[in-house]
Amino acid sequence: MKNKSDGRRRNKSAHNEAAAGNKNGRRRRNVSVPGDCPSPKVHPQKGYNSLFRLNAMQKSGRNGATADDGDRLSNLPNDLLLNILERVDTLDAIRTCILSRQMLKLPTMLSRFYLSVSSIPGHHQKPPRVFTQREGLATNCAVAHVTDNILRTRSPKITITKLKIRFVLVKLDSLTIAKSVAHAMATQKVDAAEFEIVTEKRYNLCSSADLLRFANQFNDLFGACPHAFAGLTRLWLENMRFGKLDIPNILSTCKLLEYLRLTDCDSGIHSVLQVEHTQLVELEIDHGKFQRVELICLPKLQRLTYNNWFSYEDPMYFGFLPQLSKLSLIKTAIRLDKSLELSQLLANVPSVGDLHLDFRSEKIWVLPECPKLLTPMLSNLQHVNLDNLPEGCDLAWTMFILEAAPSLNELCITVWDHRCTMMTNKEFRKKYGYCEKADVKWKPYALDFKHKNLAKLTIYGFQTDDNFMRDITCVVEHAINITEISLYDRKVCGHCGDLDPVIKNMICPSRYPETDEERKQITEGLGLASRAVVHFRS
Repeated sequence: MKNKSDGRRRNKSAHNEAAAGNKNGRRRRNVSVPGDCPSPKVHPQKGYNSLFRLNAMQKSGRNGATADDGDRLSNLPNDLLLNILERVDTLDAIRTCILSRQMLKLPTMLSRFYLSVSSIPGHHQKPPRVFTQREGLATNCAVAHVTDNILRTRSPKITITKLKIRFVLVKLDSLTIAKSVAHAMATQKVDAAEFEIVTEKRYNLCSSADLLRFANQFNDLFGACPHAFAGLTRLWLENMRFGKLDIPNILSTCKLLEYLRLTDCDSGIHSVLQVEHTQLVELEIDHGKFQRVELICLPKLQRLTYNNWFSYEDPMYFGFLPQLSKLSLIKTAIRLDKSLELSQLLANVPSVGDLHLDFRSEKIWVLPECPKLLTPMLSNLQHVNLDNLPEGCDLAWTMFILEAAPSLNELCITVWDHRCTMMTNKEFRKKYGYCEKADVKWKPYALDFKHKNLAKLTIYGFQTDDNFMRDITCVVEHAINITEISLYDRKVCGHCGDLDPVIKNMICPSRYPETDEERKQITEGLGLASRAVVHFRS
C-alpha cells in the first residue's frame, strides 16, 4: 500500500509540475504529434487529456526547447491542428483551443463535430441510475450553447462533413440544438448529420407513463423542428412509447435517413411496426414490446439487427429487401419462445451473406432443417457466427447450416455460460420459464455430404472434452478444403471478476490445453493430415 500511495503522489506531483511550467528545466521524452492520416477511434476524454498534456508540455519549454520556441502546438499548420482536433469530442477540442490565443479561431473552421453528454460520470455505468437535475441542465446546456454558437458563427464556405450530437431530451436545450442544426442545414452544406437522443431515466427505471411522456416530448421537438430531422442521415432514439402512426411519420419526414436505431422503443405492448423507407441502409431494434416488425419495402437496407424481441411468434416479416446482406438476431429465450425456422423466416431474403445468431447462453431458438428446404435461403451465405451457445450442450446441430449453405467460407462458434448476463437464481429461472440445458437433436440428411468452400473454423471456449472433439472431427470430415482451425479459451469480460463468490464456484475450471504435449495430443486426435491447420490462440 505504501508503494502505491507513493507512486500516486509522485505521478500527481509530476503532473502538477508539467501544468505549472516545471521551471527547473529537467528533460522529458519526445512527444510526437500525429500526422495527416486516417482518423483512428479515439476516446473523447483520453483524446482531450492527450491534447491538454501536449499543449502544457509544449508551453513549458520541455524536450530541449528554449523560451524563444514558444507554443509549438499552436505553431503547427492549421490543417494539421484541425486534423487533430476533429478526432476528439468538440467540447474537448474547444477547451484545448482556449489554452492558446492562436488557436481560438480554429473551432469555427472545424468540418467534423461530435457533441455529447456521454462525458457525464457514471452515465454508461451499471447499475442504471437517473440523471440529476443539475447534471441534465449543466451538460445539455453546454452542448446546446456550443452547438448554437459554433453553427451560427462558423464559415459557411467550409462543408460540414459530419455532425453528431448526443443530447438529453430536455425541452429548452433540445429545442436550441434542433433549431441550430436546422439553421445550419438551411445555410450551409452538411454531408452527414446524426442525433442520439437519450432520456432523463434509464429504461430499467421507467414506468409506462415515463415512456409515454418521453415520446410526447420527442413529438413536440419533432413537430417544432421538422427541417432538422428531415436532414438527418442517422438517428438513435431510446425509451419511448409512441402512438401507432408516430414512427411511420418519423420515417416519412426523415427522407435522408440511412441509419435508424430504436432502443426500448415501441408503439405499445404487442404493437406491430411497419417499416418503409427508400434510403435506409441499416436498422437496429433493441428490445421494445413489438409483437411483430414488418419490413415492407426497404430497397437499400443492407444490415439488420434485432435484439431480444418480445413476441412468442415469428418476430419479423421480410418484404422487399433486395440488398440485405448482414443479419444479426440476438435473443435470451425462455421455454415459451418459439424456435425459429430459417427456411420460413428468410424466405424472401436469399441475399444474406453474413448471419449472426446470439443465444445469450440460454435456449437454442433455431431448428435444424432439411437442406432441401433451407438451401435456397442460404445459398449466398459466406460467414456464420453462432454466439454464446450454452456450455455442455452437444454442438452437432450446428452442422445443419454447413449442409444447407454451400458457399459458406467461415464458421465461428462461441461457447460461453456468461454469468454476468445470465439469470442464475434457480427460483427466478423456474418462475419465469428459463430452460435447463437441453440438446438440440440433429441427424445428417446425407451421411457422405462434402462441403468444398469452408476454409476457416473458429471456436471460442474450446475445452478438452468429447463434445468439442466430436464437433471438430465432424466438420473436418465433411469440409474437405478447410485450411485453418483456430481454438480459443473461454472469453472473459471486464465484469467477470466482480461476480459473487457463490456464482464463481459454479463455474467449472477451464480445461483449455496449455502445454505443447496437450495440444499435440488434441491435434493427433483429430486425425488431420497436417498439424499446421490447427492453431491454439491466446
